[in-house]
Amino acid sequence: MRLGGLEKNSFIIVGRAGIDLFTDAGVRVETAQSLTVDLGGSAANTAAGLCKLGSKAALVTRVSDDAVGSYCINRLRHYGIDPRYVTPVGGEYRTSLAVYESVLDGHRNVIYRNGAADFQMEVADVEAVDYAAYGALITAGTVFASEPSRTAAFSAIELARAAGLPIVFDVDYRPYSWPSAQTAADVLSRAAALSDVIVGNDEEFGFMAGGHDKGLTKAQALADAGASIVIYKMGAEGAMTFCEGKTLRTGIYRVDALKPVGAGDSFLAGFLSGLAGGQSVQDAVLRGSACASITVSRPGCAPALPDTAELETFLATHPGPSPL
Repeated sequence: MRLGGLEKNSFIIVGRAGIDLFTDAGVRVETAQSLTVDLGGSAANTAAGLCKLGSKAALVTRVSDDAVGSYCINRLRHYGIDPRYVTPVGGEYRTSLAVYESVLDGHRNVIYRNGAADFQMEVADVEAVDYAAYGALITAGTVFASEPSRTAAFSAIELARAAGLPIVFDVDYRPYSWPSAQTAADVLSRAAALSDVIVGNDEEFGFMAGGHDKGLTKAQALADAGASIVIYKMGAEGAMTFCEGKTLRTGIYRVDALKPVGAGDSFLAGFLSGLAGGQSVQDAVLRGSACASITVSRPGCAPALPDTAELETFLATHPGPSPL
């Protein structure tokens, strides 16, 4: 497998940081008297999850040159994320905002992305990174949705590969960010083809393949084409992982979920920190599943991600993953 360097347990992440506003447990937005504010954005959440689990992470992105952008940089530092490659951008560009409910039934998540500052990331931003200092590059689908961020993200992949880093790609398809579905399918497929570890759910693989019923075949094809690990997540049905010519099946850790958001970011952090710590692929996938379950059982995203002690307590007290 082309995963040399992971043992450094240090990750460079190209993606977005945003700001989250969310309700208390069981409270809908229209009845809320107050909202909690914290760090958001899929890449920043993954970075926070990694740092909570003992890994190191640095983020490459742009935030608005205003109070909200300053808040995000401060929260990155709070979670132990290196913000040296986070660049403020002026003008009318704004840091992304998400407002969501800590409610599962009828959950609503509103994301404001007009004039998103993170889409202004340029090639110069990724060229400034010392890739040799890290063990892997992580990126997600959202960063490819618009220019100049798309070109910068592909440049980051090229630079990281030249430095010998494995590429981790979270498909993370968000339709509202893309100019068209066809553009998204083409660009995401191109990014996946350049990656060594690919993680997505059944809908995302199906989207890239042109139909939900073709998603599993797409995942298998990416593994056959050279990806070291491809993880095909199926929600409550667990996951199928393609690795070294084998197919691994894993279940989930059932919990009383409070909301559906944050699971994917937490899964990726748990999985990668497990691999970096020397776990087998199957054990690392289960570790990621446990992290996802903990996160959906608590309000928020970044603050809901487990640290090592919380994860170990959960694994010691939970009856175990669901049967296949």
